[in-house]
Amino acid sequence: MERPSGLVQRRNVSRGAQPTPGSPEAEADDRRPDDADSKETRLTLMEEVLLLGLKDKEGYTSFWNDCISSGLRGCILIELGLRGRIELERAGMRRKGLLSRKLIVKSDTPTGDVLLDEALKHMKETDPPETVQSWIEYLSGETWNPLKLRYQLKNVRERLAKNLVEKGVLTTEKQNFLLFDMTTHPLTDNVIKCRLVRKIQEAVLSEWINDPQRMDRRTAALLVLAHASDVLENAFAPLPDEEYELATWRVRKLLDLDFEQESLKQNALEIMWAVFAAFAK
Repeated sequence: MERPSGLVQRRNVSRGAQPTPGSPEAEADDRRPDDADSKETRLTLMEEVLLLGLKDKEGYTSFWNDCISSGLRGCILIELGLRGRIELERAGMRRKGLLSRKLIVKSDTPTGDVLLDEALKHMKETDPPETVQSWIEYLSGETWNPLKLRYQLKNVRERLAKNLVEKGVLTTEKQNFLLFDMTTHPLTDNVIKCRLVRKIQEAVLSEWINDPQRMDRRTAALLVLAHASDVLENAFAPLPDEEYELATWRVRKLLDLDFEQESLKQNALEIMWAVFAAFAK
């Protein structure tokens, strides 16, 4: 049976209650390494999505993938939200929708990640504040407003790849493509990527939790943004047909949620649901 391409992805699931978004406990919880991961191989959402999209031996993403650029910017927003740096303005009496509410800088304390801190600096300097959807466009450089082009984050994939080189996940090579040379970043070995793929598969199969509010936030974000970046299929392709169908069906359930309603539930991370809504639009 031929499978559809470019469907979905994700990571692992927690079974306990979620801490309050933005609290010290939440930030510590969201940045903790997985039990099986060493401190040196702890990856951000951006690095995980890029790693899924990279060809193992060739060391570059598909030339036909025009989704990963904006997907990585969505990862940046959620990563900042998980670390308690940004949030949405209050909904107000009229209960403005997620995509109508402005993004507010909650804390400008540096994260230690150059890309995150660069994006945070842009958001802090912007007055009046902008929406989540606008920020995805600005950070991607996909805006017709020339005054907003200065907010574009440049060479994001290359910078993330260099981070992964420093963490020992990738290496650096030069490849000749007839008319030009290109720097590529093949895997040093496939241990870290295999572990990531396995966690994604287990999260939607053996460890599936049929409740988005009990699901680990990073897991939910990884699934949705890997799908938005058109790299989730890379994690599901090795599965047998029956497991593949079950995994993609469960991710589809996540994608079909009412993000507005989910954002209203107790301890919901609103910025995450707003990013989901921006990609679903």
